[in-house]
Amino acid sequence: MADASIKKVCVIGSGVMGSGIAAQVANAGIPVLLLDIPAKDGPNRNAIAEGAVAKMLKTEPAPFMTPAATKLVETGNIDDDLGRIFECDWIVEAIIENLDIKRSLYAKIEVHRKAGTPISSNTSSIPLAMLTEGRSDDFKASFLITHFFNPPRYMRLIELVTSPHTSEEIVEHVETFVDRTLGKSVVWCKDTPGFIANRIGTYWIQTGVNGAFDLGVSVEDADAIVGKPMGVPKTGIFGLVDLVGLDLQPHLMASLQSTLPKDDPYQAIARIEPLIDKLIAEGYTGRKGKGGFFRMNKDGAKRTLEAIDLASGEYHVAAKPSVPSGAAAKGDLKALVEMDGKYGKYAWTVLGNTVAYAAALVPEISDTIVGVDDAMKLGYNWKFGPFEWIDKLGADYVARRLEAEGKPVPELLKLASGRTFYRVEGGKRQYLGTDGAYHDVERAEGVLLLSDLKLSSKPLIKNSSAALWDIGDGVVCLEFTGKMNALDGEVMKLIGQAAGLVAKDYKALVVYNEGTHFSAGANLGLALFAYNIAAFPEIEQLIGGGQLAYKALKYAPFPVVGAPAGMALGGGCEILLHCDAIQAHAELYVGLVECGVGLIPAWGGCGEMLDRWKHMPKMPKGPMPAVAKVFEIVSTATVSKSAANAKELGFLRPADGVTMNRDRLLYEAKQKALALAEDYKAPEPPDFTLPGPAGKAALMLAVTDFHNRGLATDYDVVVSEALATVLTGGDGDPVQPITENEMLALERKEFMARLNDPRTLARIETMLETGKPLRN
Repeated sequence: MADASIKKVCVIGSGVMGSGIAAQVANAGIPVLLLDIPAKDGPNRNAIAEGAVAKMLKTEPAPFMTPAATKLVETGNIDDDLGRIFECDWIVEAIIENLDIKRSLYAKIEVHRKAGTPISSNTSSIPLAMLTEGRSDDFKASFLITHFFNPPRYMRLIELVTSPHTSEEIVEHVETFVDRTLGKSVVWCKDTPGFIANRIGTYWIQTGVNGAFDLGVSVEDADAIVGKPMGVPKTGIFGLVDLVGLDLQPHLMASLQSTLPKDDPYQAIARIEPLIDKLIAEGYTGRKGKGGFFRMNKDGAKRTLEAIDLASGEYHVAAKPSVPSGAAAKGDLKALVEMDGKYGKYAWTVLGNTVAYAAALVPEISDTIVGVDDAMKLGYNWKFGPFEWIDKLGADYVARRLEAEGKPVPELLKLASGRTFYRVEGGKRQYLGTDGAYHDVERAEGVLLLSDLKLSSKPLIKNSSAALWDIGDGVVCLEFTGKMNALDGEVMKLIGQAAGLVAKDYKALVVYNEGTHFSAGANLGLALFAYNIAAFPEIEQLIGGGQLAYKALKYAPFPVVGAPAGMALGGGCEILLHCDAIQAHAELYVGLVECGVGLIPAWGGCGEMLDRWKHMPKMPKGPMPAVAKVFEIVSTATVSKSAANAKELGFLRPADGVTMNRDRLLYEAKQKALALAEDYKAPEPPDFTLPGPAGKAALMLAVTDFHNRGLATDYDVVVSEALATVLTGGDGDPVQPITENEMLALERKEFMARLNDPRTLARIETMLETGKPLRN
């Protein structure tokens, strides 16, 4: 549960970070006071803070999970409103990285804050001891560093730094709040320059930039080497610098050079290339400027990605990377760093130097390697941390290559000789400590990970697309395992097996997985293959089988709880609609998107959405209002922008739960399932009173208007008509209710009719090839 002691937060500084932190507090349902300096011009002295909130409503990706969250943000200025921090239970300072300005602000804060109120700085470079110099004992006891990563809504890492003076009670309050309420993963850091993520990340970036210039590797090839093969986001290094801004690099460098020891390895590689200085001076500061290492050349409607030549400084059409394929491209790190020529040298330059630097910094920056790996994975979105990289290469292999180059071998690397940094022992994941012994990787109370359970158990049932796991206390987890967690006949088969198994021996079922996305929906590639061989009976059988499987979950004699995170599209959305309850991660992007590929929902999604909207609060009576709303959402393939937005769209019920911290999602879904199991009764099948042909005609009037205005294509009209037919009950008597089974039959019929249309085939092919919808 959230820390009830923090009921209101004050954020001082409404720049990108400060306003983003304020938005995330509001996303969590907590009132926040956002202050900045008073505006110099005009009568509105709060204009700067107010402008920051207004700007966030136009920003993509959106800082607010729903525009309604802005109602929880109050704005003000530090001259007129600083006294209001007395109302707040946590004060977050996020102003400019200037020690004197921060100290001046702290002196003012100390006058107004309640004694014992936590205060933290979002600084990324100034040591804590310097920040609190000259402050009272109570201020020092209440002060810590909470370093968020940008953008605060989406980046899971928060680096937490304390001092010997910091109260344990204060730390507990703030840690609990940022973990459970704001959904962040806390990594404890030592009070050292750059803490963990930026200390190593800045070194990694500098090594990558220097190496590309020195070895003559193009920016396209550099990002291809450092990106996917190493488990790094596709931005690689040069794309990442463009994203955060080239002009930020000199400031980071100057800060680290002034605070790091003179013998730190970073000091030896810190340099700004003349080309980078030139780019910054000419306004090529990255995506926020005219471009950077990459730029988008716009010629009318035509957009061409261009990349800079590091030798000449001239732009050219971005080339397809020329890095050799094979094992290196598949994540084999040893094959990557042993490629012939400059590509292998570049890969080793970045990887070898980065892991050596990280190994040399433990325990200086973190007591454990787990803290370092977690910080890099959470703060930079790496798939693997530096010590996991070493395990893939082999500690002895890394040591030998460093020795061969005449470089020092870190003591921690020597300690791992003949061993790995991580191992599984007795069903527990363990890490190598600085004492030379292995220790269990500990999880916080309320954190339950399926990946941990798998270390000591085997699936109850498993096939090529899904598995069932016993997660304790009589609860079973259904996991999708295919690519993008797509749904097919094997998933439906296992759902049928699960229904019998859970009913016989268990209490409840949770539908959950730890993929990036819950499910991309039905396997379109399989549908395309079946279409090409004219296997229409098999497709119709799959649709019918999916309907039966989802009904088996809905009417099972035990509760089913959906626990989605990320995308839950099409059939992935429909399985959630059939669950008794949902415990969703806050970042949930759910929707019935079938119309985008020329189809309609056919695994019960139409009926389930109608039933939800019929019972939505304040929904007008009669058959047409719910039908019109569902038609609007489904025909436009609307996808929620968050779990909060999913409630507004009816994909989640008002009573469904939202978990901010993804690591806590399975545990909280399990608790919900156990609570439902205590006196569970399966739901009664719904009947649908629908408006019939007259209702369909009304819906199509709107579609025709959109078509006439050029907002809907010819085939959009056809697909919309199929959807309207289902939602209004077909050609039946509007006075006579239709059953759930009749609704499902309508879905099947209209789905198969659209699947037989070549225009649907074109949409599916385009989606599979480009990932974008075809407007035909």
